[in-house]
Amino acid sequence: MAGGLAAQERQNLARSQDYMQAQSIPAMWAIASQKFANITALIDPHAKPAVQITYQTLYQQMQQFGAGLQALGIQPTQDPIPARVALFSDNCPRWPIADQGIMQAGAVDVVRSSQADTEELLYILRHSGAIGLIVEDLATYQKLRPGLEEIALGFIILLSDETLPEESTYKVLSFSQVLSQGSIAALKPAQFTRNTLATLMYTSGTSGMPKGVMLTHGNLLHQVVAASGVAQPMPGERVMSILPIWHCYERTFEYFIFSRGCTQIYTNIRYVKQDLKDHRPHYMVGVPRLWESIYEGIQKQFRSQPADKQKLVNFFLTQSDRYIKAKRILQNLSLENLTPSVGQKFAAALQIPVLWILHKIGDRLVYAKVRAGTGGNLKFVVSGGGSIADHLEDFFEIVGIDILGGYGLTETAPITHVRRPWRNIRGSDGEALVDTETKIVDLESRQPLPAGKQGIVLLRGPQIMQGYFNNPEATRKAIDPEGWFDSGDLGYLTATGDLVITGRAKDTIVLTNGENIEPQPIEDVCLCSPYIDQIMLVGQDQKVLGALIVPNTDALAIWSAEQGYADVDLKSKPIQDLFKAELTQRVKDRPGYRPDDQIRVFRLLEEPFTIDNGLLTQTLKIRRNVVSDRYAGIIDEMFS
Repeated sequence: MAGGLAAQERQNLARSQDYMQAQSIPAMWAIASQKFANITALIDPHAKPAVQITYQTLYQQMQQFGAGLQALGIQPTQDPIPARVALFSDNCPRWPIADQGIMQAGAVDVVRSSQADTEELLYILRHSGAIGLIVEDLATYQKLRPGLEEIALGFIILLSDETLPEESTYKVLSFSQVLSQGSIAALKPAQFTRNTLATLMYTSGTSGMPKGVMLTHGNLLHQVVAASGVAQPMPGERVMSILPIWHCYERTFEYFIFSRGCTQIYTNIRYVKQDLKDHRPHYMVGVPRLWESIYEGIQKQFRSQPADKQKLVNFFLTQSDRYIKAKRILQNLSLENLTPSVGQKFAAALQIPVLWILHKIGDRLVYAKVRAGTGGNLKFVVSGGGSIADHLEDFFEIVGIDILGGYGLTETAPITHVRRPWRNIRGSDGEALVDTETKIVDLESRQPLPAGKQGIVLLRGPQIMQGYFNNPEATRKAIDPEGWFDSGDLGYLTATGDLVITGRAKDTIVLTNGENIEPQPIEDVCLCSPYIDQIMLVGQDQKVLGALIVPNTDALAIWSAEQGYADVDLKSKPIQDLFKAELTQRVKDRPGYRPDDQIRVFRLLEEPFTIDNGLLTQTLKIRRNVVSDRYAGIIDEMFS
């Protein structure tokens, strides 16, 4: 299984034999609860009252919740697939209890944020065929209540213990009531195999309607075992959680750290800076926007110092930047030069002694204080959900906080590639996980490409989803008969097997906060404006959405004349204000509007997208990659 892996990874995998034999995520919890019974599993310092719970107690409540669900009618059957129970909630200690209670009962959980659009949640309920609904609190229930009339639900459970509404249509229970029922009922064991469906995770589709990704127990267990090959956290080590627990990235990482006996600490944007100092975590996962926020906070502190201190800090940062880049060359860890010559290594080695001394002085005077601000114990952080900027990679390496970048999608459970602590090539997404295959193919011919050539990234392995629920056509498009999943992303493999993602062949835009934006529906509403002739959204790996706009010159000329302007000046403030107002209003009026959908920056173009200039296909679709390349300078300037 581990052929071709580094010796360290093979040793790590050999220590995970227990979980290799498990057939389900509940079986993983049975093992973990015995191995780490009295270790604290969860801490929520911001719950009222604060929560601290051991592995033994947590597992007991999972079983009780599962028995309570069975008492409400959930049966552990596989015919044709397990029953589905929707779980609409954000981060709280009761989420993993409900998640595993559903699985313990033999059912499949259908997860989404309680903050999602009402119509989206109702669509997921209907499409998944859920027979029960678990919501975070009374407010979530009241939000959904008007749309539940047409949906046949056997029960509704609130994860809170708020006063329950008087309800005649549905059986509505509190979290404590379900636990109470489960405490007096025996849990009927469910039979699992690794092919048993575990969860439905709905992700946006190109049509704007979410698709239900079918992940099995085997998909999720592969992540637990494969991640243990990369890292071996110790029982009791602390992990800080800030990402949405229902998101595949955070959820799978939590399964992994629980399998290692770690202590999970919940935080949020409001408290994260103080929680880092108070709880001093060893590990954390996040999206690029989180690391950017931390970086910006540190830079703000630097800028608040007197001029002479700022000059000193900048001097050390400059020398340390030279040091880490010379060290990368010496260790074959520079993405730009993975096979340096003897002469290049010799030149790097000559620089390192003096630079190392300056780096160590900078560490003592500056960087140690930065690490102290994060608690001082971080062994590494994991970054996913988009590409992390080079300047962030460099800065965190300088200050001694290792970032392990990775790659994956909800459809791949999600991790397929990750950088290793012993081979951390910044700018790449790392090597494939154990038993995972990667193939780069030409965009048009679909023929395999050699190392270094950019193409579509295809993936195959134990973490690939079963398909999209009740959507065989979308499944056929995503997974070919040989089992290769089309990621829709552009990238290449280095000669040493590291994946480098260079862009997205599909249209989805991923912001630095991890949010996925489907551009077409937003573009469509913007095109309703009489002043917009063509529009293409941009913003991959940016904080906000932007747009390239071809104005309707005829409509704009009429508007200008009505306003008393002699001519049409696209850069003038009145016209810029007009487009800003149009974009804001059109996007806000769109059904299912989210704040992340708002177009914050834009540029007006004089040349339209046409077939002749290569910016449109023969079927008049915008060639997004070509437009992005053509206007790369304008796009960069827009976000600078």
